[in-house]
Amino acid sequence: MAEHTTSSGRPSKALRRYLVPLALAQFICSFAGSNMNVMINDISADLDTSVQGVQVAITVFLLVMAALMIPGGKLTDKYGRMRCFRAGLTIYGIGALLSAVSPGLGVLILGNSILEGVGTALLIPPVYILATLLFTEVTSRARAFGAISAMGGVGGAAGPLIGGLITWAISWRAAFVFQALVIAVIVWLSRDLRDPLPPNPDRPFDVRGAVLSATGLTALVMGILAADDSTVLMVGLLIVGAVLLAGFVLSNRAKERSGEEPLLSTAVFGSRTANLGLVTQGVQWLMLLGTSFVVATYLQVVRGYDAIETGLIFTAATAGLLASSLAAERLARRRSQRTLVVAGFVLTITGVGVLLALVIGSPSVWAFAPGLLVIGLGLGLMLTPSVNVVQSSFGESLQGEISGLSRSVSNLGSTLGTAIAGTVLVAGLTATPDRAYGLAMAVLAAAGLIGLLAALRLPRTPAP
Repeated sequence: MAEHTTSSGRPSKALRRYLVPLALAQFICSFAGSNMNVMINDISADLDTSVQGVQVAITVFLLVMAALMIPGGKLTDKYGRMRCFRAGLTIYGIGALLSAVSPGLGVLILGNSILEGVGTALLIPPVYILATLLFTEVTSRARAFGAISAMGGVGGAAGPLIGGLITWAISWRAAFVFQALVIAVIVWLSRDLRDPLPPNPDRPFDVRGAVLSATGLTALVMGILAADDSTVLMVGLLIVGAVLLAGFVLSNRAKERSGEEPLLSTAVFGSRTANLGLVTQGVQWLMLLGTSFVVATYLQVVRGYDAIETGLIFTAATAGLLASSLAAERLARRRSQRTLVVAGFVLTITGVGVLLALVIGSPSVWAFAPGLLVIGLGLGLMLTPSVNVVQSSFGESLQGEISGLSRSVSNLGSTLGTAIAGTVLVAGLTATPDRAYGLAMAVLAAAGLIGLLAALRLPRTPAP
């Protein structure tokens, strides 16, 4: 499918029409990762579960996405981008409807955490691969990545607000119906979208690698979640996870030495710039989803706010992210991608510091707004440059693998944000809530410093 651009470098109207369902798909998947944060009290009461039970449901959803994103990216080469995209939409829609009618936590985990997670892992890699293949001109591709990444960031930041409004006006169950309706809209909008490259049914799929990577990541995250229950179980799961992931790496290398195709080619780690970009991506989403869970849980469990009040407080983060995302294209013409990512981390870490300084000891709800606004500004500034750095570091032959790896790292960051910061918060929520909140936010700030160090090592002018 040939690309047509205008004299300004903008893609044609027809091609922009294809971008809408791709960006909307990223929006709804990011929305699903954060909108449940404002429903904690409602879901806990309705399904007779605890805050920790809802945290597990949220974390497992993010974990399933992270664990299956690399296999999902690889399947696009074998079965085709559009076939995987539509299969993912179907599975996601079924999961959303099942979640809407769930009678207990188990069914909610099946619908939201498992089915929506699997659906996301199938549909998100094609989003970025199709954007790369359809938008072949450098400027228009950067704009496409910008639109998709911005919609993902807005979905994550606006999830609490939209979820809170729906929960307050109707029910938390209606938020899942809303997701199903958006999926139906995406199916309709993408009806004319075609795969630029034919699938290769004969391409091998590394089942062993997929199992090792998925179970390894699962064991690591479940070990973190077990920290509050049993130290022995936590250490055991972390060791098992590390061993399985080491086995995955060794299996990949053995397959490449024997001339076979592994699940993840070592070539995707051959670019220092892309590796640093992946670190910044993971930390960005860790901070976004970690902050969302910690602040939303603190507001509901400690301050006693309902879903709509909690969601409205997150308007500051959404506004900040929207403002910086809209300005990102203009800023990219004047500043290097490295500069934008570094500035984004500085702002985000500053925002976390403001949340710590103003919230603890203050009964005012307005104390949350300045910090969330600055965090939103920082995240919106750097989400797009990080994706562009990674995705543009490789040619078409590796787009399936790098797209899967990129999304897996981002979702793993989201998972760790909810798991680590959430576990720190939940552990002390009853006895010392302010101290637990402070420790959880400090963990997020420390992660931000790691991202900042990686961003400072990015080249000022990324390699083509």
